[in-house]
Amino acid sequence: MLMELKSLTEKQENILVHELSQCYRIEHFVAQFPNVETREKAVEIIDRVLRRCKLESNGVASQLDEDARICYAILHMLSHELVLQFLGPCKQKYPKCIHFFKLSAAMNGFLSQYEATIYDANAGLKIDPNYYELLYDKAVALRLLDKDMNEAIEAYRAFLTIAPKDHRKVPESYYAMANCYFELHQRDISTDIVKKVYEQGEEAEKVQLPCFLPYDSNNKTELKFMFDRKSPPNVNVVAPLLDRKSRLLDPHRIRVIKQHRQWQAALLEARNDSMYTFMSGSHEPRAQQQAVKSLIGLKPISLREIDPTKDHVYNGYVLSVTIIEDAYSWTPSIHLVIEDEHLDCERMFIYGFPEGHGKYLTSKVFTLGSKMSIMNPYLRLGGSDMKSSVRIDDFSSIIMQNESERVLNMCRCCGTSNALHVCGKCKQAHYCTKECQITDWKLYGHKLICKKQ
Repeated sequence: MLMELKSLTEKQENILVHELSQCYRIEHFVAQFPNVETREKAVEIIDRVLRRCKLESNGVASQLDEDARICYAILHMLSHELVLQFLGPCKQKYPKCIHFFKLSAAMNGFLSQYEATIYDANAGLKIDPNYYELLYDKAVALRLLDKDMNEAIEAYRAFLTIAPKDHRKVPESYYAMANCYFELHQRDISTDIVKKVYEQGEEAEKVQLPCFLPYDSNNKTELKFMFDRKSPPNVNVVAPLLDRKSRLLDPHRIRVIKQHRQWQAALLEARNDSMYTFMSGSHEPRAQQQAVKSLIGLKPISLREIDPTKDHVYNGYVLSVTIIEDAYSWTPSIHLVIEDEHLDCERMFIYGFPEGHGKYLTSKVFTLGSKMSIMNPYLRLGGSDMKSSVRIDDFSSIIMQNESERVLNMCRCCGTSNALHVCGKCKQAHYCTKECQITDWKLYGHKLICKKQ
C-alpha cells in the first residue's frame, strides 16, 4: 500500500523497508512488483534508507540497516559479482544474520563457485542447523562438484527431513537424488533405488502450490528420457511414435514457449512506450563454441541426447532444428525457440551476429518454420536462472537450410504445416484446428503477444 503513495515520509520508508525485508526473509517470490517503475521506486527508497543508516549510526549495527541490506542484495541479485562483494561486509557486521549467508551461498552458486557455496552454507548452518534453505544449497553444490555423490545424497536427505512437504524444492531434491544414485550405479537406469526416489519426486509434486505447476526440473527431464528409452515397446500402442498432439502437455515445452512469449510481450511494450524502462543483460559463456568449416564428418545429435544439467559444447556433432516461435532481437542476442526431429524443444540465444542486423535476421532469416543446422552446439545453463538453452557464440556455426524446406503456415500450437485457420485478432497466427487455437491461447499464452491488426 505504501508503494502506491507518490511520496513517503522517512518513517513510512523505514516501515516499507522492514516489511519488504520480512517478505524476503520468508521467500523471494513473496514480494513481486507490478511494473518496472514500482521496482525502481523501491530501489531508490532502499538506497536512501541505507545512506541514512550510514550517516546516523556511524557504522553501528541496527535492525533497519540489516533490513535495508537484505532488500538491496535481493533487488540486485542479477549482478552476481556486485552482490557478492556487497555481502562480504554484511556477514562481518551481522554475523548472526543467516540470510546474508544464504544470499552469499546463492550468489556463489550462480557463479559456479561451489566450494564457496558450501563454505557459506556451513557457516550459516552454525547459526541455525535446521535452516533448510542452506541445506538445499549445500546439497546442490555437492552434487555439482561431482566429487562424492553419497555426501550430496546425505545433504538432500537432511533438507527433506526438515523442509515443509509443499516446499517448491522438495520434488527437485528427489529428482536430484535419483540422479545421484544414477551416477553411483554407473548410469544404470534400471536400478531400483533410482526409480523409487524418482517416484517419490512425482508424489511430492502432488502437494505443490498451483503457482509452481506444471513442475519443471532438468533432473526430472533427463531421468524421464532415460526411463522411456529403457522401457520395452508397448505392442498395443497404435499411435505413431512422433505424436505432435501428445507433446502439447509436456511441462518443459509449455515453460519454454510461454517464457519466450512473456519476454516478447515485454519487448513490444518497451518499444511502444517511451516511458518504459527496458533493461537487458547477458552472462559470459562458460565454454567456447566454435564452428567448423563444413558438416562433413559431423555426427547428428538430438536435444534428448544433450545433457540438460551441464554446460557443454558438443564438438563433432550437428543439431538439426526447426524454428517454432517468432524470433526477436533483444540486444545483445536474438531469441528463438527451436524443435528437433523428436519434437523436443528448447530456448536458443544467438550472439555474435553482425552489428545492426538484428531486425533483418529476425524478419528475413530466422523466420517461423525455417530449418537450420547447428555445428558444435553449446548447451548453456543460464547465468541467473540455471535453465538450459542452446547458445550460439560463433555465428558461422549456423547453416540455414533451403527455403523450400521451410514449414509453411505452421500451426502455432502443434507445429503441423499448411494450417488453414488464422487468429481473427492478430491475423498472424495459423492453426490447424479450433482445439489448437484454444490450447495455444490458454496453455501457451498466445494472448500475451496477440495484438489487433
